[in-house]
Amino acid sequence: MMLKDKVAVVYGAGGAIGGAVARAFAREGARVFLTGRVLAPIETIAKDIAADGGSAEAAEVDAVYEQALEEHLRTVIDKAGRIDISFNAIGISNDNILGVPLTDLDTGWFALPLTTYVTSYFLTARLAARRMVPNGSGVIMTVTALHSRTGLPLVGGYGPAMAAKEALSRDLSAELAPHGIRVVGLRPQAMPDTRTIRDAFEPRAKASGMTWEQWEALLASRTHPRRLMTLDEVAAVAAFMASDHATGMTGTTVNLTMGSLDD
Repeated sequence: MMLKDKVAVVYGAGGAIGGAVARAFAREGARVFLTGRVLAPIETIAKDIAADGGSAEAAEVDAVYEQALEEHLRTVIDKAGRIDISFNAIGISNDNILGVPLTDLDTGWFALPLTTYVTSYFLTARLAARRMVPNGSGVIMTVTALHSRTGLPLVGGYGPAMAAKEALSRDLSAELAPHGIRVVGLRPQAMPDTRTIRDAFEPRAKASGMTWEQWEALLASRTHPRRLMTLDEVAAVAAFMASDHATGMTGTTVNLTMGSLDD
């Protein structure tokens, strides 16, 4: 098991990516603490992990509020003694953002992804690092998306937010690597079993009449294997990157776009 006896906190564990990563961490032997804004979905995931022989606890935590994060991490340390892995997979969705041209987008809606994603990642990373530095080890992780590196229409401030998170990963790594802490990100693209691809599809369907099957085929046509990545594939990479097998990786974001985006 790659993560045997590791302690991991997953923020946004009620989402598709966060839930898949939490399960993967647990399968690899980690003790996982799941958080989310709504308790019921993460409790279900925690029960599934326990039923499979893993260790998981769920807590309702809004990952944009520092006090709530601090209190939860204090509980984790009290129970597990340390934190080895911090994984931020929070997400927001809003019909007032997606599908609206930038020329028509309200300033507040444009700024919402930036303030939410970047602030949450900063807070979870900072609070985790404060616990990791005394131990001289730890891994801080997050998820971004294709439009961190390429222009896409009708996505509002999501692209700038993803780019900012990747820049923050590099800066965090530059400061924390001397303390034995790695900072890495994952950049997947358009997984059919996530809500994100549905959110991106709907405004385009309204504008073009495109069907769901046509949308999937279009996205798949841009990848080298002409298919889209699965949640299990992303979660498997996350578990590897969090493990001691990936100690040479820090200050970078792993390109999981299957060739859609050249490095």
